[in-house]
Amino acid sequence: MVKKISWIIWGLSVSCLSVPVLALENTISTNGIDALKLHKLPYNLIGRKIAIGQVEIGRPGKFGVDKAVSKNRSVNIAGVFLRNSPAKSNSGVDPHAYNVAGVMISTDKAFPGVAPGARLYSSAVGSTKMGQPEECLSAQHIALQNGGDVRAINFSFGEPLNRDPRPDAVLDGNALLTQCIDWSTRAHNVLYVIAGNQGKGGIPIPTDNFNGVNVAFSSRRGGIFNKVDVSNLVATSEAMTQRLSGKEINLGPRGTIGIVAPGSNIPMLNPDGKINKVTGTSFAAPHVTATVALLQEFGDRQLREKQPNWSVASRQHEVMKAVLLNSAEKIQDMGDGLRLGMTRTLINKQNQDWLASETYKNPKKPLDPQMGTGHLNAYRAYEQFSAGQWQPSQSVPAIGWNYNTINAGSSVEYVLAKPLQQNSFVSITLAWDRLVELNDKNKNGQFDAGEDFRDRGLNNLDIYLVKADDKSPDTGTVCASISEVDSVEHIFCPVPTTGKYKIRVQFQNQFNEPTQPYALAWWTLGKRE
Repeated sequence: MVKKISWIIWGLSVSCLSVPVLALENTISTNGIDALKLHKLPYNLIGRKIAIGQVEIGRPGKFGVDKAVSKNRSVNIAGVFLRNSPAKSNSGVDPHAYNVAGVMISTDKAFPGVAPGARLYSSAVGSTKMGQPEECLSAQHIALQNGGDVRAINFSFGEPLNRDPRPDAVLDGNALLTQCIDWSTRAHNVLYVIAGNQGKGGIPIPTDNFNGVNVAFSSRRGGIFNKVDVSNLVATSEAMTQRLSGKEINLGPRGTIGIVAPGSNIPMLNPDGKINKVTGTSFAAPHVTATVALLQEFGDRQLREKQPNWSVASRQHEVMKAVLLNSAEKIQDMGDGLRLGMTRTLINKQNQDWLASETYKNPKKPLDPQMGTGHLNAYRAYEQFSAGQWQPSQSVPAIGWNYNTINAGSSVEYVLAKPLQQNSFVSITLAWDRLVELNDKNKNGQFDAGEDFRDRGLNNLDIYLVKADDKSPDTGTVCASISEVDSVEHIFCPVPTTGKYKIRVQFQNQFNEPTQPYALAWWTLGKRE
């Protein structure tokens, strides 16, 4: 990887020389994540009044504070900090962080961000000499901004495993920064979006988190972002899996990547107004973070207007995670709706699509090692989210979501109101949290330097698509997602025969509390009339 300056030595990116103007629209138009459609009528969504965050080694410049951005005011930052203190003028300003911020909130007409109306708060850790405690303090400080109402936080940097102080450290979810992310997710109700590990000898902490979303990056084929870029680090053979496990990818069978977003050769404006092409997971992650802002603006609008099938559960991080992952694109629809209207076929580094993957065939693997659940599509995420919340006490529509709790040893069932069409695909995603608690020595409710966390483990939940007349857990199952180690379950399978079906959430094994909050999102196709 090319390092621009020492500030971004741990950044997940490659920067190139100046190039002719090519609008960022390429990544937010239909060829990318299709967010531009949401900016326009009748949707009119740009992330207004929604707070999102950014943590990196450096920070973007803020107009009126830093001279570096005096020529380019298109990235308007709501607040800039050095860890958990106000930023010093003209100190710590970093082009990498500025580019990442630009993906999220740029108001430049030629280089618009995904959510140009969002309020972005950014903290610089301050130096690569700083460690995980300082990075945790920075993340916590951002989570507490906007009156403690920050909906998503972007991590376009990571910590090398060789700097972790644990003896024989591995990616087992127990690095301090990783535990901090999983604790803060629940404590502050914020979705952390993490740039996936990139390149050999990478910077994998905190990609071993459970409660956030790790992002891989795509490149263009025929002008469309639909291929996992070759620079993404993945194990493509059993031998490579054994070599990388615990060092560059998660220890054991747990999935690492949640979703894919554009990140190859993206033209950006630098702080001095010059154009730069950038590549890497650093620039894929903020596409996902800012999409949360678009969805949350819509959700808050629904709450203000007191729309039916809508509640403050729409603000839950688990709901955002389930919605984003369930609406991701895998296989292009042929125009008959059987593949749920997906607009592209995503392929991996070996040019294989989802239907050729082991994940498609193995119910114990909810996340594909390269593709996660597919490619981000902001408009499809809006369609998934706008379908509203539906309770299991009623028959549910073909598309929807729910935030709920389940007790150990029990199941919750969602009966689909209409029969499903034969050969149509069903997409279902379940998301819940690992329970990490703060060892709060001074009892102030916040992480302080010198404190640490306690991992209380992950309750084991599963999901099934079953025939509606099925009464037994052992019969009638059409497809299932039954990972024993992931905090996500995901089903993408065809309906064998036209008929009535239901979704079953099962609390299989208890490892911490007996009641588990979860979010469920589903997308199906009803029978043709």
